[in-house]
Amino acid sequence: MYDLVSFVSRGKVRKKIILNLINPMTPTELCEKIKTHRSTTSRSLLILEEKKIVKCITPKENMGRYYEVTILGKKIKKIIENGK
Repeated sequence: MYDLVSFVSRGKVRKKIILNLINPMTPTELCEKIKTHRSTTSRSLLILEEKKIVKCITPKENMGRYYEVTILGKKIKKIIENGK
């Protein structure tokens, strides 16, 4: 698991996503909150989804997809927040 903690911590956008995705959000909402481009946010979300750190909870939607942190993602977030 610490390999994933390291992976998230090394990416500024990935880390911001994990720390700010408290409730389900769309990429647009998230990029406004973390002050990044939507394309950068979307790309990072896809990578995090591939690693099972976040998941899309509205996969059938073409626009306005909502993402949330998985149980694994919550464990990673807790480790990052505690600085361990």
